[in-house]
Amino acid sequence: MNFKRSSLFLIIFFFCLELAAIADEGQKNPNYSILKNTKAPISSIKIINIYSHDSKAFTQGLLYYNGYLYESTGLNGKSALRKVNIKSGKVLQEFKLDQNYFAEGITIHANKIYQLTWQNNIVFVYDLLNFKLLNNFSYQGEGWGITTGGKNLFMSNGTAVIDCIDPEHFTVVRKINVHDGNTEIGNLNELEFIRGEIWANIFMENVIVRISPQTGEVLGWVDLSKLYNLLPGDCRVDVLNGIAYDQDRDRIFITGKLWPKIFEIKLSTQDHD
Repeated sequence: MNFKRSSLFLIIFFFCLELAAIADEGQKNPNYSILKNTKAPISSIKIINIYSHDSKAFTQGLLYYNGYLYESTGLNGKSALRKVNIKSGKVLQEFKLDQNYFAEGITIHANKIYQLTWQNNIVFVYDLLNFKLLNNFSYQGEGWGITTGGKNLFMSNGTAVIDCIDPEHFTVVRKINVHDGNTEIGNLNELEFIRGEIWANIFMENVIVRISPQTGEVLGWVDLSKLYNLLPGDCRVDVLNGIAYDQDRDRIFITGKLWPKIFEIKLSTQDHD
């Protein structure tokens, strides 16, 4: 009887080890199926710095401006707009939204902060310095990510379409259909404008897609799967979501929902496999 119990215990033990190895391998390697057939370059990353991040922040939007991070956190009753010290992770300034709103992406344009909401169909416009609410506009569909290339804003809604928006009236100027060859790239989430490209998180995936703002063609992919190995094993984390860019120093920052870390990265090798 003891021998049978011991054998059963060993079988269960090694089965669990195998499951853990499979799960770990899934985090180490991108599993987004489109990457198997893409002709666009796939970049790996180098970790330059690691900073603290509020592990209770359900990050929906992230940007860098004049030495600080600005962050939009989601969930009803927990949505907020924040100014954060990047080195310490300390929240320096915060505006909390009414519990009826689920906040999404943010961007800064003309000294104003634009903050989307998920299903409320409203974008809030704040004064950059004091977070005073200046205005709001309505829009059709859901709000996910938002960024700016200078003149106009770019907004995602969870589909394969990015709206190019006039910031003065928040009206759609044109639509950008995102595609890798003939394949539409949907679930576009948080956005950032980097070196003339739109970078987007893809909901539930460990990659970033680099998009031409003119044509919607995929210019490349960034594999972020190695970041999961640098997160504490005992923390409860959600999906990757959050891209910020320091244009003056050419720095890229990455985080996720409920992640305790923000990673400064650089692109490394590029493959076509």
